[in-house]
Amino acid sequence: MKSILDAHVAEPGLAVVAIAAADDATALAIEQLLAECCTTAHADRTTRDPGEPGIRLRFFADLR
Repeated sequence: MKSILDAHVAEPGLAVVAIAAADDATALAIEQLLAECCTTAHADRTTRDPGEPGIRLRFFADLR
């Protein structure tokens, strides 16, 4: 995954959200729930770490 840049969390109301889930459908459903209450930068894919269970999804949220 790309590193978190200072700009991603430079002001109150900005956040980086990391989700760990058993499958893509679960992670994307959680992202959709959060997108309904705040502005998010849509995550277009999940990642899987070899040898580790589940998947990872990271996106940026703006609560301002």
